[in-house]
Amino acid sequence: MAKSKYYTVWKGRKPGIYTSWADCEKQIKGYSGAAFKSFPTRQEAEVAFKGDTSKRAGVKQKDSFSTSKKKSTNSTYISKSISVDAACSGNPGVMEYQGVDTETGKLIFHEGPFQEGTNNIGEFLAIVHALAMLKEKGDETTPVYSDSATALAWVRKKKCNTTLVQNATTKRLWDLIQRAETWLRTETYHTSLLKWETKQWGEVKADFGRK
Repeated sequence: MAKSKYYTVWKGRKPGIYTSWADCEKQIKGYSGAAFKSFPTRQEAEVAFKGDTSKRAGVKQKDSFSTSKKKSTNSTYISKSISVDAACSGNPGVMEYQGVDTETGKLIFHEGPFQEGTNNIGEFLAIVHALAMLKEKGDETTPVYSDSATALAWVRKKKCNTTLVQNATTKRLWDLIQRAETWLRTETYHTSLLKWETKQWGEVKADFGRK
C-alpha cells in the first residue's frame, strides 16, 4: 500500500494543505511562481505551512512560462487557447499584431498597423493584450500561445527590452509599450503562457501568412 503524502502549497490559487496530488496540482498547474512541497505527515505539512522555513528545503517552484530551448515533449497543443502573432515589414518597419481562437481561428483582437515597430514588440504587446483581456473576463484557465521566446521572456521580466527609437513616429507604439509594462508590474495573473512549437505543429494559428 502506498504511503500517504501531504502537500503544502505556499503559493498557488488557494494556499493550504492537500491530501492528494490531484488536489495539489489544481492549485499550482499554470500558476506562475507556484511553490509547494510534499511531506510524509500532516504535522510536518502544517508546521511548514505556518512558517517554519527550515521545512522548505527542496521546495518545488513552477513557472507558467514554457520558454526552454529544449525540444518540447508535447505531441499536440491545447486547442482551447488563444494564439497571438505579429507581422512586421522590415526591422523596424510597419507592424501589426493579433490574437485568435486557436481552435477556430476566429479573430479576437487586432491592433495596428504601426508605422515603425518590430516583430518582438508586436508579440510582447499581443501577449499582454491577451492577458489583460482574459483577466477582465475572469478567465484563468485559457492559456496563451506565442512562437516568440523573446517576447515571452520580456513578459516574464515585465520589460519590453527593445532598442526602438522614441520619436514622433513611434510615440503611439511607445505609449502602448509603457502601458503594457505598467500593467505587468501592477497586476497579477495566473494564465499559462506557452511556447508554440512551430516545428511540431506548423505556423501558429494567429500567423498572418506573409512568409
